[in-house]
Amino acid sequence: MSTITIDTLRFATAGSVDDGKSTLVGRLLHDSKSVLTDQLEAVQRVSADRGQDAPDLALLTDGLRAEREQGITIDVAYRYFATPRRRFILADTPGHVQYTRNMVTGASTAELAIILVDARNGVVEQTLRHAAVAALLRVPNVVLAVNKMDLVGYGQPVFERIVEEFAGHAAELGLPSFTPIPVSALVGDNVVDRSAHMDWYEGPALLEFLEDVPVGADPSDAPARFPVQYVIRDGEVRWYAGQLVSGSLRVGDRVTVHPSGEGSEITGISVLGIEAGAAYAPQSVSLRLADQRDVSRGDMITAGADGPALTQDVRAAVCHLADRPLRVGDRVLVRHTTRTVKAIVKDLAGAAELTANDLGRITLRTAEPLALDDYAVSRRTGAFLVIDPADGATLTAGMADLG
Repeated sequence: MSTITIDTLRFATAGSVDDGKSTLVGRLLHDSKSVLTDQLEAVQRVSADRGQDAPDLALLTDGLRAEREQGITIDVAYRYFATPRRRFILADTPGHVQYTRNMVTGASTAELAIILVDARNGVVEQTLRHAAVAALLRVPNVVLAVNKMDLVGYGQPVFERIVEEFAGHAAELGLPSFTPIPVSALVGDNVVDRSAHMDWYEGPALLEFLEDVPVGADPSDAPARFPVQYVIRDGEVRWYAGQLVSGSLRVGDRVTVHPSGEGSEITGISVLGIEAGAAYAPQSVSLRLADQRDVSRGDMITAGADGPALTQDVRAAVCHLADRPLRVGDRVLVRHTTRTVKAIVKDLAGAAELTANDLGRITLRTAEPLALDDYAVSRRTGAFLVIDPADGATLTAGMADLG
């Protein structure tokens, strides 16, 4: 008997204010039968109280009281649902420019981003900002959902004009490809079911695409990266514990410890307290090495010739998250995997400062070397945070660019 494996897709939604994002998410949940009966009854009751003839599906997603009252999405909300073919983790992110940092949070682990456009308004400034974030975070798949097609008579020329305009900007932003889908979230066209109003469109409905899009590569196929989180002493023996964030390791493998550059050999692997011959990302494991090396929290153990770049000069694309500005000359901390080092801001690509929600580029000089991968190669070991040394607050999210 064959076994059917159901995988998980993490995706994020983004759209400008009033593009209908909350309604789209609500329609996706409703039509895929992922809404509990009591939730739907509550939405129907509130909608009726407001004098609406049909349930306002946006109420399924605007969960915070302030969101319901203002009719906007404020914070990232995670929704979990499933179909017979796949499980989904949806990060519903805000549309306002002042909440760009929230979109960065929601999209940072996503394998797909849905960018909404109102068919009446076309591509607007926030559309380009969301596309820039998707490009910055190297989100592998992007859907351009042209919403409210019912309000433009389901016109094919309107859809094609928006797709053409977005394509031009996408190329400039470094977004390699995207999939355009015409939808009406309010009516349900091309969200879960194919639309009867757009026979000119031959592509998939949104849910159909979400079910079929390839999920990212197996992290165990990448080069081995093991940031050390804890050192466990068992008599005279030391075990190094942490999460194998990529690749695989086996007993007998020759490894390198960064930043010291010292070599050793794996003599033991423990998974959940049981010794094993091998470990695969993203398992949490403990390693035993042949030599009594001076290995501590923050060091990285790697295997194979394809090692990380050891550098104190860090160049990166960033999104500034804090209300406090970041300026050239600021002394900060850089947190990369399990390692935290002191650093100074050397350059902001000509900008005087970065303020909340700004996207920019940064050059840092760290006091100690970091074992970095290019973010385009590894989203786990190419990302870092810039921390305020005074209070430990997160200032900036960085994506290393080693090119």
